[in-house]
Amino acid sequence: MISAALAAGTADRRCVFEVFARRLPDGRRYGVVAGTGRLLDELADFRFGDAEIAALRERSIVDDDTLAWLADYRFSGEIDGYAEGELYFPGSPVLTVRGGFAEGVVLETLVLSILNHDSAIASAAARMVSAAAGRPIIEMGSRRTHEQAAVASARAAYLAGLTATSNLEAARTYGVPSAGTAAHSWTLSFAAADGPDERAAFAAQIARLGTGTTLLVDTYDITTGVRNAIEVAGPELNAVRIDSGDLGVLARQVRRQLDELGAVNTKIVVSGDLDEYAIASLRAEPVDLYGVGTSLVTGSGAPTAGMVYKLVEVDGIPVAKRASHKESRGGAKRAVRASRDSGTVVEEILYRDGTVLPDDVAGTLNLRELQIPLVRDGERVADLPTLAESRAHLARGLVSLPWEGLGLSHGEPAIGTRHVDAR
Repeated sequence: MISAALAAGTADRRCVFEVFARRLPDGRRYGVVAGTGRLLDELADFRFGDAEIAALRERSIVDDDTLAWLADYRFSGEIDGYAEGELYFPGSPVLTVRGGFAEGVVLETLVLSILNHDSAIASAAARMVSAAAGRPIIEMGSRRTHEQAAVASARAAYLAGLTATSNLEAARTYGVPSAGTAAHSWTLSFAAADGPDERAAFAAQIARLGTGTTLLVDTYDITTGVRNAIEVAGPELNAVRIDSGDLGVLARQVRRQLDELGAVNTKIVVSGDLDEYAIASLRAEPVDLYGVGTSLVTGSGAPTAGMVYKLVEVDGIPVAKRASHKESRGGAKRAVRASRDSGTVVEEILYRDGTVLPDDVAGTLNLRELQIPLVRDGERVADLPTLAESRAHLARGLVSLPWEGLGLSHGEPAIGTRHVDAR
């Protein structure tokens, strides 16, 4: 497209691209915008270096004029978008890219690969946080996804409210709090010729890490494991972890046993293929902390947010795709979210950029602008929200939803999206 646009003289036509989701994944009532910070980091270094240019030349993929254009590529346009941690709904213009056609169209894969992945993970994580009803959750999914996706997933999960991650690269790169437990291999490694020695494994872990650690008690027999844990560590042991079996039944048994042993403050951590539905089913059980992995890093059944990157305006002229079932709405848009005085949001209102909302819309409810400046003249805007601020923003946003919007059952989006003709 870039090569043809350069030849046709259309590469620099002023264009507007929008990122939005036509619908939410099946069963979801809201989405969470995540990955904006990562996108802006990548955009700052998005270049076609000597190795990339050489590969294109060797394969005769594009002509010399295009190679020269790519070698000089620097995004010089503007980007507005929803703040990271903002909720989104069908049609929400979560990102707006303004610039020449060529410099905008080349960003499509970069933009969508980051926003679709991170938003899917954050949306799943937010549902898990709601299901946990205030109990902490640790992200433990690094072994279930691509090694780089694992780092991004940990960041997105923390944004959505998870407490910590077992991924130390996410802790190093993004400052996500880190936490973890020992694996079954640790306990198994103390096996001797005369049989397993769970007590020796626990003793070695306590000797090195103290009673503030968490002992994994289901390698062999859980009842024996709990007894060994308290006998070795004492009643001040921080926590025990259960990773298999009927977690609700086992949590009750373990809680009763811990209390009988005097370890009334020892917490119970559960893990093992948990998703938001499993977490919700354990809400009434004596579980203190959840560890989630596979379901989280795969979006809990929705591994992509389904966002698209569409050209909506060329030199001020609205353009739109008209194909059946994939229609888009032309023209750059702004968005506001309407709420009652109580703070509960009721709808999202979209209108053409450069116009003013009619009085009968603007004066009826509390309206909040959703898009913020992200990039100007190719440079990242200063003082954008930090990861911690985005995390807090999302927590407030979830509280603002109608109560039914936090349900895990199938249903319509928590609020509607309405297009209005402005003046």
